[in-house]
Amino acid sequence: MPKGILGRKLGMTQIFTETGVLLPVTVIEAGPCPVVQVKTEASDGYNAIQIGFEEKPERRTTKPLQGHFAKAGLKPCRVLRELRAEDAAELDGVNVGQEITVDIFESGDYVDVTGISKGKGFAGVVKRWNFGRGPMSHGSMYHRRVGSLGDTGAARVFKGRKLPGRMGGEQVTIQGLQIVRVDPERNLLLVRGSVPGPKGGVVLVRESVKRRKKKGA
Repeated sequence: MPKGILGRKLGMTQIFTETGVLLPVTVIEAGPCPVVQVKTEASDGYNAIQIGFEEKPERRTTKPLQGHFAKAGLKPCRVLRELRAEDAAELDGVNVGQEITVDIFESGDYVDVTGISKGKGFAGVVKRWNFGRGPMSHGSMYHRRVGSLGDTGAARVFKGRKLPGRMGGEQVTIQGLQIVRVDPERNLLLVRGSVPGPKGGVVLVRESVKRRKKKGA
């Protein structure tokens, strides 16, 4: 089964290791996540499992999704995500309705955490793109502005130009974070360092892609 689980970011704290080292950790309330659907290459064109997180009232669920959950024999979930499998053999023994809990991870495992970053509103180029500022002396007329947009011969602004605009609120993945502690009784994961998003934001915790590749090699 692909190793992954959905959860909510509760916030950050710090803990001491057995040797007395102080570690900053993010607390994630993860799972339990039921398997809503098992997708195979024969029927869907690729191998994956679809997992849900947090129940929600049926009256707040669209008719198509109500049918989707009814087919699986599950109550509607607030969040749905897919976890890709490398081959069909990885899906052996995975059944619809099976629950995924934090037990799939152990202390010392490395994971990739995906979430929606904090929205910061409209920001200028200095904050958004780390541009250098101009002279701050009186009369310079150029303090934190964009500056030159390039050749005037083009008579237009090319796509991808770094300009002021809305900052944050994008999907971000932090790779190679280490799990410091697993608490199965309270469905908690303590991950070293910070993860994307505000408190209460939904995050997807998956086995580290780069570490998995190293093991395979």
